[in-house]
Amino acid sequence: MVTLDTDQKNVVIEGLIIAREWEALVTILRKMPVVEVVEVLRDLEQANLIEVLNLFSPEEQGYIVSDFDLEMQVDLFEHLGPRNFSRIFVHMASELRADLYQELDRDEQLNLLPYLDKKTRENVIRLSSYDPETAGGIMSTDFATIMGDMTAAQAIEKVRSDAPSKKMIYYVYVVDDDMKLHGFTTLKDLIMAEPGTSIWDIVYKDFAWAEVDEDRESVAVKIEKYDLVAIPVINKYGQLAGIVRHDDALEVIQAEQTEDMEKFMGIVPDEDGLDYPETSVFSHFRKRITWVASLAIIGVISGMIIHRYEEAMSVLIILALYMPMVADSGGNVGSQSATVVIRALALGQITLKNWLMILFKEARIALLLSVVLGLIAFGKILFLSWETDVPDQYSLFFIAFGISLALSLQVISATLIGASLPLIVKRLGGDPAVAASPAITTMVDITGLLIYFGIAVVLFF
Repeated sequence: MVTLDTDQKNVVIEGLIIAREWEALVTILRKMPVVEVVEVLRDLEQANLIEVLNLFSPEEQGYIVSDFDLEMQVDLFEHLGPRNFSRIFVHMASELRADLYQELDRDEQLNLLPYLDKKTRENVIRLSSYDPETAGGIMSTDFATIMGDMTAAQAIEKVRSDAPSKKMIYYVYVVDDDMKLHGFTTLKDLIMAEPGTSIWDIVYKDFAWAEVDEDRESVAVKIEKYDLVAIPVINKYGQLAGIVRHDDALEVIQAEQTEDMEKFMGIVPDEDGLDYPETSVFSHFRKRITWVASLAIIGVISGMIIHRYEEAMSVLIILALYMPMVADSGGNVGSQSATVVIRALALGQITLKNWLMILFKEARIALLLSVVLGLIAFGKILFLSWETDVPDQYSLFFIAFGISLALSLQVISATLIGASLPLIVKRLGGDPAVAASPAITTMVDITGLLIYFGIAVVLFF
């Protein structure tokens, strides 16, 4: 048997698509991971895609379509119609099936439901009722359960009858007749135990779980913290409602990081995330303009401050030369301080109760930074401006000292602002990320100019 490398396989696949040799193409696709199959199929025209999908079994179609993005799934639903699509729908992953159902409009949902079996219909309606931002909104019902009074042999037979997907068969959950969760065991433990061993002898009763209404980001943090393959989700009665897999948690973490990054840079978050190539120019503009325009308007204050001290700058031109240096230093340290505080809040390393400790620590860091950056600024001014004409009543050393002092004070204030703003926003119930980069830069610019010209007035005028 000849094994093709990636490049050769891609050439063969491209040739089969051009020649419309769909059966030969499916033979190759069946040997590939689902994610790679999707990469091939999503580039096909709709008619060809449907023709190729029909050559797979309904179960295979369910696995493949589960990996399509929502837009592609909806498009396929519209082309196939409710009756034909229902055969694929029942074999999709339960949580992804619920996401798609929520994406359909009311009429499309009502048209689809009659073609679903009772179990699938009840499952999708129940999962769709949860908020997408909660554990219930991302959980799957693809899991295996056993009873505590079973033997290992009976439990293995029960797992066979539940028939969970291969990737979810690692944990087996121990419940009672009311589906109340008592613990879990693993497939390895069941296989290694003697056939007559009681499940109570191999059950893990100390375990992490999530509640159906718990924030999905908190669930993802638990999975990461305890290094779990999946985490059980229980309702208010302690009954097992579903599980959240580690790959779902990874998607949540990526989505939250993307959202935080967009907020951090003053970009309006999008529900589906920012897909750069697929997002139009106008959409990019719309997502960015709100913060930029708002802060530009607020920046008028900076212009007013500069205009107020225009006469001072006309006397000492050198003040204008080093104004950007002071502003840049403040913006840099402010953004750094905000970043570390936001990250620590997100990871649960600090809470609002620690605000005094945080500010005290940042103040000490700021003091060290101010000394180093102040000395660098002092040397920079002497080096770059040693030939600059200054009024006779001032020396370059004294001017350099004044500017460096202003920069040092700016560094301290900017660091404290950068640490304080996320804490204040968090205290008010908002997302700390919105208090980051653009907002901090604007506030630091305003305070920096006040400090800069305040020092200049005190020392030189």
